Amino acid sequence: MDSELLIPEGLGWARGVPAGREWLAALPDRLAACAARWSLRVGPPFGYAFASLALPAELPDGTPVVLKLQYPDPDSVHEATALEHWAGVGAARLLGHDPGRRALLVERCVPGTPLHALTADEALDVAVGLLPRLWRPAGAPFTPLAEEAAGWMEQLPGNWHRAGRPYERRLLDAALGLLADLVGSQGEQVLVNQDLHAGNVLRATREPWLVIDPKPLTGEREFGAVALVRGAELGHSPDAVRHRLDRLSAELGLDRERVRGWTIGQTLAWSTGEGQVFPNHVEVVRWLLDAG
Repeated sequence: MDSELLIPEGLGWARGVPAGREWLAALPDRLAACAARWSLRVGPPFGYAFASLALPAELPDGTPVVLKLQYPDPDSVHEATALEHWAGVGAARLLGHDPGRRALLVERCVPGTPLHALTADEALDVAVGLLPRLWRPAGAPFTPLAEEAAGWMEQLPGNWHRAGRPYERRLLDAALGLLADLVGSQGEQVLVNQDLHAGNVLRATREPWLVIDPKPLTGEREFGAVALVRGAELGHSPDAVRHRLDRLSAELGLDRERVRGWTIGQTLAWSTGEGQVFPNHVEVVRWLLDAG
């Protein structure tokens, strides 16, 4: 299959799990069907993909678009609905959706430079202006943060054991305690994005910066800053992580301790998956716990 369709290195993990191999095997037919459905001229896949196959394409009139074929994970099941909800305000526009094939046709950001090409503080300036535009009141069909967090609490101990106890037990206990305290005491529920890091905000022409690839939930605003605090794209060090926490909390009017707690809980929950351990995530949790 790889000789017919180039699979980016970031999707290599899919070969290691049965569901991933099944998904990879079906991609050529899905791609051909979507190209025919939307009359697309399709280019080689983008190399950065990790949870989907994303390809630059053009509509018959030359409009640049992105065809995205999602891996069937639950985190992205409502991606198209989130893009529809934002309707192009601060986010790429949804131009087409084939739910059966988990395929999205999305506005292409041109030139597409990622936010992390800026200095860290310039990028945070952009985020402070962008995030409040995305935090719109929302409900069904988006998964509530409380429900998602309950899943993390249920899965964390087993994932920790199966991964060979890759970090100290105190991190696990702290994350579980923080999540338990946060879930039931949230503020107003808005549309938040689990994966809004600086690689998922791209330079565009219709607006200066647009969000792509949302993993949406409904939850309090404090959770909406988590991916930027955690993400290594704007620097991976204790000082860099705390600086992002401090700036985003202060300038967006967020409760710093709640942002910190959500960051610890979700980051540890995302530190293991598909048989992998992500050491950067574990380090972020350790730094936030040790320094406060």
